[in-house]
Amino acid sequence: MRIGIIAERKSPPDRRVALTPEDCKKLMKTYPKLEICVEPSAIRVFSDDAYLEQGIKVTKDLSDCDVLLGVKEVPENHLIPHKKYIFFSHTIKQQPYNRNLLRKIIDLNIELFDHETFTDSNGIRLVAFGYYAGLVGAYNGLRTFGLKTQEFSLPKASDLPDAASLKAQLTDLPLKQTKVVVTGKGRVGAGVREILLAAGLTEVSAKSFLDESFEKGVFAHIDVLKYNKRKDGKPGNKSEFYKNPELYEANFLRYARVADLYIAGHFYGSGAPVFFNLTDIKDKTFKLSVIADISCDIHIPIPTTLRASTIADPIYGVDRNSGKETDFTNPDAIAVMAVDNLPCELPKDASEGFSKQFVERIVPAFFDGDADGILERARITQNGQLSPRYQYLKAYVS
Repeated sequence: MRIGIIAERKSPPDRRVALTPEDCKKLMKTYPKLEICVEPSAIRVFSDDAYLEQGIKVTKDLSDCDVLLGVKEVPENHLIPHKKYIFFSHTIKQQPYNRNLLRKIIDLNIELFDHETFTDSNGIRLVAFGYYAGLVGAYNGLRTFGLKTQEFSLPKASDLPDAASLKAQLTDLPLKQTKVVVTGKGRVGAGVREILLAAGLTEVSAKSFLDESFEKGVFAHIDVLKYNKRKDGKPGNKSEFYKNPELYEANFLRYARVADLYIAGHFYGSGAPVFFNLTDIKDKTFKLSVIADISCDIHIPIPTTLRASTIADPIYGVDRNSGKETDFTNPDAIAVMAVDNLPCELPKDASEGFSKQFVERIVPAFFDGDADGILERARITQNGQLSPRYQYLKAYVS
């Protein structure tokens, strides 16, 4: 079996990689029949020489590889027919901007696996960059808060070498009496929490957050039933919420009325309630001045996320009265940080963490006959058509 690590070609450039040089060497030692080669890249966080030093072949020709492995979407004109591809395709939610990419993949008889669709038998994702998105998103949220309040200034995460350097910037920040509310309990939430604790904030319960005042900075890490409630007033159930979100309505505004900064790291399911409306931000009781939207679902469920921002220009403002984009420094603006590729700001750390997951959880499936069904669940296309599990995309590509 031969795996080819492809050069990332999506713009803006992404320096991450799915397998590090050391992990490539480890895999080839573990699986003697496995060969790995790497397409040259001037932007990859690990240089071509770093792979060569580990005995990994660097070549422009990947045509004889069985599996082509990347991170972001592959441009249509660089797809090789009749190959197995693994990358984040951003198609399984029927994203309009990648409709033609999935059509092309089907036309070229490509067998597509998406990193996002690698799950265990319970549907839990096996590989993800979410933890690093949480680290960077929370750091960027604090940085935005400092710029908005003009109380402190932090360097950009992309100008720092690693996660340890991010945390080192957070000592002695003037965050007294600052309240931060966080949504999302998964990998993203874990990264957010780590940064907030590094910044000296104390975690408190949702009830204390809502009812009490503090001399020190605090944060509340709330789950779905803390910011949603049943419409009929009956006790909520998390499993029910995910299955029947139409039975629920948002209960988030009570946090927006006491918090200064909101960091959104939740997963949003179709049909779930929106957190608030643009009319709500006109109200003087809406206290939030900064929203760091790591999830970055445009317009819904957080209407102030008007668009994705960029690493180069990460912050924009939303005018409280008009709901239109404005300069974030305007007194009537809520500052929004909505970078949609946050792990790119920590390319080395993120690549190392992801590579470890991929080595331990995905690669064995190629050598054990897919004993746990990992590949079967993740396969989106095969034999020039959608696989049975992804037939719901048929109308999307038609």
